[in-house]
Amino acid sequence: MQEGTIARLNEQGYGFISREGEEKDLFFHSNELKNVEFKDLQEGDKVTFEVGDSPKGPNAVNVSRA
Repeated sequence: MQEGTIARLNEQGYGFISREGEEKDLFFHSNELKNVEFKDLQEGDKVTFEVGDSPKGPNAVNVSRA
């Protein structure tokens, strides 16, 4: 599992996670949340996740609040 911080959230049900040492933020969709509701997340929250692959590139999967 990797760790990161919620950088941005979108009302449409997705957001981006910033990772230390990485320039690009990692996309995540609310479908990938585990043990937390999208509405309960805030920018700046620490999260754990795994990196998956999608047709649009890498994305965060199995996202949980740390």
